[in-house]
Amino acid sequence: MATDCLFCKIIAGEIPSTEVYSDDDVYAFRDINPAAPTHLLVIPKKHLTDVKSATADDEALMGKLLLRANEIAAAQGLADEGFRYIINTGSNGGQTVFHLHLHILGGRQLGWPPG
Repeated sequence: MATDCLFCKIIAGEIPSTEVYSDDDVYAFRDINPAAPTHLLVIPKKHLTDVKSATADDEALMGKLLLRANEIAAAQGLADEGFRYIINTGSNGGQTVFHLHLHILGGRQLGWPPG
């Protein structure tokens, strides 16, 4: 756990969140500033700054993150109509919390390209 990391504090229960999924490796919760009717964040419980900081040791965790995101999206009723995953990386990529996180957006028609 990174002591100054917002998402590590959420995982530790120090900051409240609306949990939608949790297991030993992955935690998912509702975004407090949703950009779509369904906007969830799926994060590894292991602190990784961003997707590019993952190593070969994280291969199973990265796969699990995506597979759990698929299950979560289906459980939220998004599978039939579609949804979007977003992983922002670095400041120019739009990352504002420096703990790897995958956004699930759905529940409406999403435009392309994103803003």
